[in-house]
Amino acid sequence: MIFISILILIVAIALPSFQKNFSPILFTRLSSIIFIYAGVLSFNTLYIESIGSGLGIYSGLFHVTVSSEIMDTFLFLMASLILIAWPIINNSVLTVKNDTVNKTKNLPQHKVGKAINPSTEYSLIVMFSTLGASLLLSCADLVSMYLSIELQSFGVYILSTLYRDSESATSAGLKYFLLGGLSSCIILLGSALIYSYTGLTNFESIYSLVSVSYSNQIIHGLTLGFILIFIGLLFKIAAAPLHNWAPDVYDDSPTIVTIWLTIMPKISIIILLLELQSGISLSSEIELIESLKSINILSDLLSENIIYVLKNLLLISSLLSLIIGTVVGLAQTKIKRLLAYSTISHIGFILLALAINTEQSTESLIFYIIQYSFTNLNVFLIIIALGYLTHINKFINGNFYGSNTDIRFISDLKGQFFLNPILSISLTICLFSMAGVPPLIGFFSKQFVLYSALQSGYYFMSIVAILVSVISASYYLKIIRVLHTEENITTEKITNSNETNNSVLSNLHSFLISILTLSILLFVLKPSIILNSTQLLSLTLFNF
Repeated sequence: MIFISILILIVAIALPSFQKNFSPILFTRLSSIIFIYAGVLSFNTLYIESIGSGLGIYSGLFHVTVSSEIMDTFLFLMASLILIAWPIINNSVLTVKNDTVNKTKNLPQHKVGKAINPSTEYSLIVMFSTLGASLLLSCADLVSMYLSIELQSFGVYILSTLYRDSESATSAGLKYFLLGGLSSCIILLGSALIYSYTGLTNFESIYSLVSVSYSNQIIHGLTLGFILIFIGLLFKIAAAPLHNWAPDVYDDSPTIVTIWLTIMPKISIIILLLELQSGISLSSEIELIESLKSINILSDLLSENIIYVLKNLLLISSLLSLIIGTVVGLAQTKIKRLLAYSTISHIGFILLALAINTEQSTESLIFYIIQYSFTNLNVFLIIIALGYLTHINKFINGNFYGSNTDIRFISDLKGQFFLNPILSISLTICLFSMAGVPPLIGFFSKQFVLYSALQSGYYFMSIVAILVSVISASYYLKIIRVLHTEENITTEKITNSNETNNSVLSNLHSFLISILTLSILLFVLKPSIILNSTQLLSLTLFNF
């Protein structure tokens, strides 16, 4: 469905008649509808009886299961909601003055408007990236895994440099491309090691070999290969200590792109890590592998079997992510850099649940991903909306381009409660949820992770997670304090804000912020809607 839609959109963009008669925002709305329809189709496949045990397609390169289809549905839903954040700009606003026309080298009017509002390219690239993420959720082979990761990653690299005239966006995209290419090389090296030692690329075959092989050489190669693959995947989700690229890329990219970077790639890669971890764990439980005996430096590291090595790797990354994401985030003055370190801290909680690898921890992991995605989406939607309203004059003058409408510093939010009280209250609720304040949804997600950690005996990690949650609340409170700090606001400024609110924010954008905020706030009244689904998903992963 997504692939066919991409081909149709490419043809539509290539035809001059479509470019003249259709506004760029139409492609964004059309892409959002396509994602919703694709999500409905994915959900509809759950009625196929044989999908319970999984269906292998394309000669076993992909494995369609209940869990992959449900996560596909969630992925497409998130993609459609993110596309709504693109502003609706009238053709009159896209009127380009002489200096802008000179910059665009006297292009025709429809191409000039396209240069200022590249929502057409944004929609197309987003569909490519989502296609890769969807394939990654169902991959069952090292080859399909690598190709899906690259298809997703290349779309994200291009998104970072979507505004070509923005120097910061270009540097962010280049940095992301170079470091993302390095992580892809690490993943490819790990896959090559596994293939060279086993001659296998199919995940199920590799899991079976893990459960029956007593060869030190094969187990040695498998362990090194999976360690490298996990390191490469941790690099891509910005888990510490492989996080250094994330704050710079998030801050330099336009907010409309940052909202995509913080949510979509992480969902698919975390689910892939969950499937790899679960597959290796289940195969290891069938028959314990004898202790590995290696030489020199690796003798201590590989003395345990594969699952314990990978579990220790995830626990170390989780510990560093919790500490670094919290401590370094305290010193940030830019809003997107602070949210980047907040994301790193949340990744620490997710990796903790992933390392425990029990039915209860898997349930808490899936629930944490869902609440993190919705809360992060709402925070960025509100920041984008406040940016539009704060820089409204740039819309009126036709100067909407790239990061011109972005809120970069926390101080830019000063006094927003008095100009836009509803948006400020919504942002406050989301930040309290991210801090883990009861009875918001973020509190319950952290509680479930900590409860599963305590039940499994991870007391030290639980204490660290509780401490960093308390400390991280301070930088969320810093944003809330700035929001509600009164500044000298002129009557003219308030009048302009009230007059232009309706012309910039679409009704759908405002409605989405309202729904997400109420869901975060009122989750405690009806928690079974999400919790039942996450429990069924965790049972599916362990019993099929």
